[in-house]
Amino acid sequence: MRQKYCFQPREIKEIKDFLLKARRKDAKSVKIKKNADNVKFKVRCSRFLYTLVITDKEKAEKLKQSLPPGLQVKEVKRSERV
Repeated sequence: MRQKYCFQPREIKEIKDFLLKARRKDAKSVKIKKNADNVKFKVRCSRFLYTLVITDKEKAEKLKQSLPPGLQVKEVKRSERV
């Protein structure tokens, strides 16, 4: 019987490290979540979900443009709370 791995998220602090992870062969997709005060980029690789939090909106837009073209990008809307 095979053991299941626990797919834990990992936070990345540097933009360059995030881009290296996004360019890997096992990177499947990127989710972009825009909040009021920050933008979160989440790249799904085979074992881990790597997360980068950016507070500067201009840097976030530049990072979005520099993602690899073959990678599936999904923008997630922020949920409305009543």
